[in-house]
Amino acid sequence: MWLRGFSRGILTELSRAVTSEAGYTMQRSRPLAKVFVSRRVPQEALNLLRDSGICDIKHWDSDDPVPRTDLLKGVAGVDGLYCLLTEKIDKELLDTAGPNLKVISTMSVGFDHLSLEEIKKRGIRVGYTPDVLTNASAELTVALLLATSRRLMEAVAEAKNGGWGTWKPMWLCGYGLSDSTVGIVGLGRIGFAVAQRLKPFGVKKFLYTDYEPKPEAAAEIQAEYVSLDKLAEQSDFVTIHCTLTPETVGLCNKEFFSKMKRTAIFINVSR
Repeated sequence: MWLRGFSRGILTELSRAVTSEAGYTMQRSRPLAKVFVSRRVPQEALNLLRDSGICDIKHWDSDDPVPRTDLLKGVAGVDGLYCLLTEKIDKELLDTAGPNLKVISTMSVGFDHLSLEEIKKRGIRVGYTPDVLTNASAELTVALLLATSRRLMEAVAEAKNGGWGTWKPMWLCGYGLSDSTVGIVGLGRIGFAVAQRLKPFGVKKFLYTDYEPKPEAAAEIQAEYVSLDKLAEQSDFVTIHCTLTPETVGLCNKEFFSKMKRTAIFINVSR
C-alpha cells in the first residue's frame, strides 16, 4: 500500500512541476516526462508510473545498487528521479541531470543522502516516505532485543549443529525484560513505538534522552527524561533511534559504552 502511495506522490509532484512550467497546461503533443528509477522495485509501482501516461521510464532493473557511472548516465536530462538511500544525490549528479530535473522522490524515511541545499537552490521538489516503516522498525527492534537478551541465535545454532542436549539450568541463560530499565535514545516515532510494544513485557522503567524533552509522548509510556550519561549508567537495555546529524555522529562512543552496565544489551537501529 505504501509503495502505491509513494508512486502516486511522484506522479502528483511530477505532474505539477512539468505542467506548471512556463504557466501552461501540458498538451498531448508535449513529450513525456523522463523518469529514472534507480533500483528494481515492486511492479505495482512501475505500473502506476507507466499507466499514468505522462512518464517515459528508464529503469535500473537490479536488486543491487546502480553503479555511480550508470546512475550519472541514467539521470542525464531527466525530469524526475526515483531513488533509494544508496544513491548520493549531490552537486555532481544534479549538474549531470541538468535543469529539466523537477522532482526527486526517495524510497526512504531518511534523506541524509540528499544534498538538500543544492536541491533547494535549483527549486527541485523532494518527496520521501515518513512513518511508513515505523511499525516494522519497532517490531524488528523488539525482535532484535528479545533474540539478543534470550540468546536465541546461539540456541538456534546449537540446535542445528547438535550441541543441544539435556537441559542444563545455567546453559544459555539470558536476561529478562520483566522489572528491567529500558533506555531509549531518540523518542521519535520509532522510539515511542518500541516503548509501546515493550511495556506489556513488564518493563519497570523507561528512560529517554533527546534534543529536548517530549512530555506528551513520555507521559503516555511513563518515561523519564534523563541525560545520555544517566541513561547509559542505569539501563539494562539501550535502543538507539536518533537521526544521523553532525551532533549525533559518534554519539555512542567508548566513553558511552564504558558507563553502561556490563550486562546491558545495546540495540542500534539508527544510522
